[in-house]
Amino acid sequence: MRRTAHWTCRALLGLLVAATSACTQTPAPQAGLGAAPAPGPVAAQRPNILLILVDDLKPLLGTYGDRTAITPNMDRLAQRGVRFDLAYANQAVCAPSRINLMSGARSTSSGIYNFGMNLRDYMPNAVTLPQYFLQAGYHTESMGKVYHIGHGSVADPFGWSVPHDKTKVIEYVDPASTDGAPTQEEALFEEIPVPEGDPFAYARTLARGTAWEMPDVADDAYADGRTAAHAEERLAALKQGNQPFFLAVGFARPHLPFSVPKRYWDMYDPARLPMPTFEQLPAGAPAYTDKQGGEITAYREPPKGVRGDQFPPELKRKLIHGYYASTSYVDAQIGKVLDALDRDGLAENTIVILWGDHGWHLGDHGIWTKHTNMEQATRIPLIFAGPGIMRGSGTGQLAETVDIYPTLAALAGLPAPTGPQSIDGTSLAPVLHDPAARVRGYAYHSFPRPGRIGQAIRTERYRLVRWTQEKTGARDYELYDLVGDPGETRNQAADLPAVRQQLEAIMDSQPAPKPIDSRPRKQN
Repeated sequence: MRRTAHWTCRALLGLLVAATSACTQTPAPQAGLGAAPAPGPVAAQRPNILLILVDDLKPLLGTYGDRTAITPNMDRLAQRGVRFDLAYANQAVCAPSRINLMSGARSTSSGIYNFGMNLRDYMPNAVTLPQYFLQAGYHTESMGKVYHIGHGSVADPFGWSVPHDKTKVIEYVDPASTDGAPTQEEALFEEIPVPEGDPFAYARTLARGTAWEMPDVADDAYADGRTAAHAEERLAALKQGNQPFFLAVGFARPHLPFSVPKRYWDMYDPARLPMPTFEQLPAGAPAYTDKQGGEITAYREPPKGVRGDQFPPELKRKLIHGYYASTSYVDAQIGKVLDALDRDGLAENTIVILWGDHGWHLGDHGIWTKHTNMEQATRIPLIFAGPGIMRGSGTGQLAETVDIYPTLAALAGLPAPTGPQSIDGTSLAPVLHDPAARVRGYAYHSFPRPGRIGQAIRTERYRLVRWTQEKTGARDYELYDLVGDPGETRNQAADLPAVRQQLEAIMDSQPAPKPIDSRPRKQN
């Protein structure tokens, strides 16, 4: 795999620290990094943390009112806790979003907007979420997709009691799906050997795999099934320990390719799937806000050079079918982990968080996948359940990914994290005890386009996106009424000047965004 000497040294140091803490059962602060709370005598009495991360999962779940989705396990988790109906990723792309979660810093604070922009290069002394719990006396462990690995992005080795257990994101069982050859996406995710140099250039020399497959196989034929089984084993073992645990379990589906066993496809009647109804950009939106090509065309079936709204109807239906089938597959894996939590008697003292790293366009606005500032790409499922948390409630409290770090600290009885990196989130703990409580009236997110940063403020009713050209300072605006126009069909920035002014004042009260094209100098 591609790694610089800089990162190799860091990784070795991280594994050394992890091994030491695992052997002694007494984690110590890691040299050269910021301070975190020291273990206290009551550490063993603190609640466990089970963080479930799901790639590309939008709120197409039964508990969120979707009448098509078959998601009984995520639905029952919501019945045990509080569901956030207006939760948002800080950035709708995998690698930065996961760094938002783990650092508590928005992309506009860290400068990490894209792949290949790694946490320690931008925040070398950051105390990450798992690191904070490790240094507070927790055993910390991760498996599956937690940090994004691939596209030039690497995992952060610090903060784990044992080395991360990595599994695949791009995986096929049927040889016909790849014709036996390595594929573009396997190369980008470093799941095949990648020569030194530009991984994107190498990937372009390879064939495209299929966007879906549906063999009649067991769940553990794919990585998510194996991750669920590993989580079950680890929960049983962690029950025997004398430390509270922080366990991060990451699932890959419904990320493309939609490779899941046939029985999950069979749950859905293709003729009854919801199809996109508005397949244009919003009226009055800047043309550069569109997203075409990219990830979706790395697969065999979507035609290159063809807009998403012009895909053949049967292709659109198949992609939507695959997304729902993949969501039901991952729901079943999450169910196995929740069952293990109950079976091992851990549920009563374990805080469970379900988090999707960002949303996903399913043909709306003629767009597929993510990478926009629109509702479909930024809205995420977020559920908290566990001791002291209200059961079976939904809340309209606006939430951001970066809120999870301070919220978990509060629920565990730890001091509010202070960095040294920017901690941009607000604890949602008051809302978990009273879903009618409010701690903030907006959510903030961002996404860049070449030469422009798009900052967004989302309230219960509106979203304002302000696009600033970095060289000239010129600005364009998008304003949507998500109550009157939930599909974001018309930009009303010129029609609602008072609303725009009010939301822009909130935006201006946030820290100024870091430039999108500045990269720190690497240390030798």
